[in-house]
Amino acid sequence: MKVNTDLHVHSRFSAAVSRDMVLPVIAKEAARKGVKIVGTGDCLFLPWLDEISALPEEGGLFCLEDTRFALTTEVEDCHRIHHLILVPEVSKARELRDGFRTKSSNLDRDGRPRVRMDGAEIADLALEAGCLIGPSHAFTPWTGMYAYCRTLSECYQEQASRISYIELGLSADSDYADRIGELSSLTFLSNSDAHSPRCNKLGREFNQVEIEDLSFPELALAVLRQKGRGLTLNVGFYPEEGKYNRTACSRCFRQYSVRQKDELLGRCPSCGGLIKLGVRDRVDLLADYPQPVHPSHRPPYLHLIPLAEIIAMALGYKSTEAASVKRLWSELVREKTEIEILVETDLAGLDTDPRVREAIQAFRSGKVVLSPGGGGKYGQVSLPSGRLLSEEVKPEVEKAKQRSLFEF
Repeated sequence: MKVNTDLHVHSRFSAAVSRDMVLPVIAKEAARKGVKIVGTGDCLFLPWLDEISALPEEGGLFCLEDTRFALTTEVEDCHRIHHLILVPEVSKARELRDGFRTKSSNLDRDGRPRVRMDGAEIADLALEAGCLIGPSHAFTPWTGMYAYCRTLSECYQEQASRISYIELGLSADSDYADRIGELSSLTFLSNSDAHSPRCNKLGREFNQVEIEDLSFPELALAVLRQKGRGLTLNVGFYPEEGKYNRTACSRCFRQYSVRQKDELLGRCPSCGGLIKLGVRDRVDLLADYPQPVHPSHRPPYLHLIPLAEIIAMALGYKSTEAASVKRLWSELVREKTEIEILVETDLAGLDTDPRVREAIQAFRSGKVVLSPGGGGKYGQVSLPSGRLLSEEVKPEVEKAKQRSLFEF
């Protein structure tokens, strides 16, 4: 069976995370989105682990109504690189926690711990505990592996061959990553890294996996692409929507070329802020191929815009928090999940505002226009008519038609 998974979120116990990131709310919103398996995040933090452990457990997943939770955590190493770890059971989470105890000053204060260990040492502990590990949002310029390393081996050393996946992050997709030859054997994960359960955060990126039952061993087989299991689809942002896609000032967000960045010694002449190398330019520097070379096991990547954002654009609102947007979204997901509405439903029979039907059709056809983000500011999406999710900017990138889920 095919199920949707979002394996990287955070709990209310992590810094800068909504207090609403609690298990019942996450479960409810994931179900409305159409995501069946959600990563718990922060499973090394004891109060959160205790809350998870109190849920019924089946096959290594924790059950809350129609949602299943898989134990996951994100760890920051001594070089600021973030690592996503998938954990098979509670005892292994405690074992991993014990291994980090003497190497972390905030293990008991923050759901996402910092540890005085490098990637190889973290991988040693994780693999010894029977976990799966790979770099989180691998291309992000502040905390991604490729911001500091040119290769997997530079980060994970002798454990590089045992790294099973990378997380793409919001500013990259399969086309970006498959220009780097060493990644051809790895699974690509597209997760939300949600800090809020809002409908345009949780599940904004997800993975569709082929598994035989809802269990952690089956999920692990899918990530490892073993015994006929695997990913059948990656779904997420257009890379240009990510807030680190283009090289830009991290203070005023003015965008620069790599040459300009180097000539300016990495400082913005307008405000003095730090110019951060964007994901697109970093991939260009690392690339082995001028165009992506997808291995036979690589699933399609479907660029999906959250339904709330489509509604906001269609109705002319600047925010997905507008009352009319929230009301219409709630009405639409009353009978179907958001994913079903976006990619499967016959729009002719969809009882909603005609402008919303038109906007969903434009999304399905790939007729969206993008103004790329950079420096920490998200890119913006508009419909061909010019209706934008937020303030008006001149569209810069127009995307060609993409296929729907029915065609994969």
